[in-house]
Amino acid sequence: MAKEQFGDMVKVVVDVERQILAIGGDLHSDEEAVLLEDGSQQEYLWGINIYPETKEEERIEFDSMINVRPSQNNRSRDVEDLAIRAKICGVVKIWIQS
Repeated sequence: MAKEQFGDMVKVVVDVERQILAIGGDLHSDEEAVLLEDGSQQEYLWGINIYPETKEEERIEFDSMINVRPSQNNRSRDVEDLAIRAKICGVVKIWIQS
């Protein structure tokens, strides 16, 4: 999938509450919209990029415009909260095998 889209990565939006994800959209906002229509709540959705050909510990990039949420104390494109990062990694491990 990565090769078909961006060459070396895929965009993913993770719902840390429902433990599901949307993958393969051109933009994180496309995937976010799909999850919102499916009943997810905005506060639990986080955008990441996955680089499947890299080492496991470097595979996830926590970078997306949908992550900019001053109301949740996340003021950058990065996922700043380490607990949320851990939840994201947990959901990714459920759905994507190394």
